[in-house]
Amino acid sequence: MSSITANSTMRADRLKAVRPSMILGLVQKARQLKADGHPVIDLGIGEPDFETPQHVKDAAIKAIGNNETRYTIVPGTPAVRRAIIEKLERENRLIYRQDEISVSGGAKQVIYNAMASTLSPGDEVIIPAPYWSSYPDIVAIAEGRPVVVDCPQSQGFLISPEQLEKAITPLTKWLILNSPSNPTGGVYGSDHLEALADVLRCHPHVHILSDDIYEHLMFDGRCFTSLLNVAPDLKARTLIVNGVSKAFAMTGWRIGYGAGPEDIVAAMNVVQGQSCTHACSISQAAAAAALSGPVDFFVERAARFQDRRDGVVAALNAIDGIDCLTPEGAFYVYPDCSGLIGMRTAAGRVLTSDTDICAWLLDEHHVSAVPGAAFGLSPHLRISTAACTDDLETACGRIAAACAELENVQ
Repeated sequence: MSSITANSTMRADRLKAVRPSMILGLVQKARQLKADGHPVIDLGIGEPDFETPQHVKDAAIKAIGNNETRYTIVPGTPAVRRAIIEKLERENRLIYRQDEISVSGGAKQVIYNAMASTLSPGDEVIIPAPYWSSYPDIVAIAEGRPVVVDCPQSQGFLISPEQLEKAITPLTKWLILNSPSNPTGGVYGSDHLEALADVLRCHPHVHILSDDIYEHLMFDGRCFTSLLNVAPDLKARTLIVNGVSKAFAMTGWRIGYGAGPEDIVAAMNVVQGQSCTHACSISQAAAAAALSGPVDFFVERAARFQDRRDGVVAALNAIDGIDCLTPEGAFYVYPDCSGLIGMRTAAGRVLTSDTDICAWLLDEHHVSAVPGAAFGLSPHLRISTAACTDDLETACGRIAAACAELENVQ
């Protein structure tokens, strides 16, 4: 009988291509430094600083009082799926049935369920970079192959129709689109979506995952447009992914949902049924209240995020070596920091990458940001503007003071 030695591992081969989350690692380090008494300002995590609306909290308390604490059906309670259907029709002009909706423990799990239930080994998924850091790793866990397409700042961090056409092969299974984007705040407008749809029509084997989680965070008078608003003929191969985390400040409640073709949703429910079974019953009741209740606060919150964006972009662009595009949505900025590469810090450290820059800012200046390396496009920094204005102003001041001390390496 063979025995497990000290040098052997139980880790599956599929995890070899999966990286530990750089974002969560930095957040953990920042929180530890703060716990140790350092005045750290954490701009690394994408979490609104607002409170969950009171009527949503009240609905959860009521659900507990009503003993809604038992198993629900795998796709989600009829009440929450009905609220999702009504929301999609009311806000997005999209019509779905209950068997086309799956509710999960966050939008991330929706994406995981979709990839795990549809990808076979070697299937390709086109992912524009910069991307949310979990996309390629979820694809890798599902034994698919991430096909990363670089979309630089010069094109607004958005994939072009020409790039999409070039990336598609007979093995392409999915294209992932995220608008407004994490980490860049880039937004696909109607004309851009129509041009991408023209390409997709020529490749009927390609499905589209449309991650719309930041749809209510649009700036400068822009309105959110879904791919299916401009290309309803693609509905049979499009999965809409959304949730309550960002718009309703419900990150810890862990509710996301997918809306798409019945066969894909049924396959996703198979994966969910053999993993977590269903999303938390109390959180589902809260999400139903959120999606069917008042949303007038969206406008005010978006305006506050826009004000924060404007202040941070102006402050960063005033720093030599940093060039920051103005985001059109979401609550992140993604400045180019190439002008800092090769500089020497006051402590004699030479900055060779955006990862170095983030480590230096956290270790020596107590500002936490995430390097572009985590999102597939360097050298950039992702800075979350989902913090209070005072913290953002203080953090930008620290970054400016730190950069003023840098010296050229001759």
